[in-house]
Amino acid sequence: MDWRRYAEQMAQLARDLVAQDSVQGTLDAVSAAAVELVEGCDAAGILTVSKGRAVTLAVCGDFVAESDRLQGELGEGPCFDAARRVDGERLFRIADMTRPQPSWPRYSRAARDLGIGSMTGVLLYTDDEDFGALNLYSRRPGAFGKDIESAGWLLASHAAVALSTARTVDQLEHALETRHAIGEAMGILMERHRLSEDEAFGVLRRVSQDHNLKLRDVARRVRAQPSGQV
Repeated sequence: MDWRRYAEQMAQLARDLVAQDSVQGTLDAVSAAAVELVEGCDAAGILTVSKGRAVTLAVCGDFVAESDRLQGELGEGPCFDAARRVDGERLFRIADMTRPQPSWPRYSRAARDLGIGSMTGVLLYTDDEDFGALNLYSRRPGAFGKDIESAGWLLASHAAVALSTARTVDQLEHALETRHAIGEAMGILMERHRLSEDEAFGVLRRVSQDHNLKLRDVARRVRAQPSGQV
């Protein structure tokens, strides 16, 4: 493998990932980059596990979504295990899916029917949190050797940092939007009902508690009512 060329591609990928304007954009770019940059990779996807359920976050190529669905339905599979970190491993590699896979007997049979020849996957994580697993697929057996594992680690590391940043930005923007909505709602209540700032916020909080609504949803309701009613 030409590591110098791959390093240059990683540098460009880092710039591309930072330029994404949403978490989903980052996820999609990561999957597409895996197919483009990793030799022998025909398809790629990002899978996470939420409350025991497999959730496909991004897909590039054929059979990824069906592979994820099967692993979730069967409750077994390498991607499913990697995303859950059931044995502490952060990387898996299946050199030849045409051979029996005792760890995932039902999934491996289904994967062969899908045309999957070999697979590898790397956990996407930072020191603080896990995001799921980046999974690479090839139609032919033996596509992913030791060099490809190293390439996958580099790709996953770049992706995890970019994804963490994207999520932080997304959360920050959401928090700012919520604060702005609450501020506008308070201003409406203060103007139309001659309330103080504390009284206006108290009204929003009381309605939120009484009706089991999020504060931002109460604020949106106030802003939508011409009369300023809650």
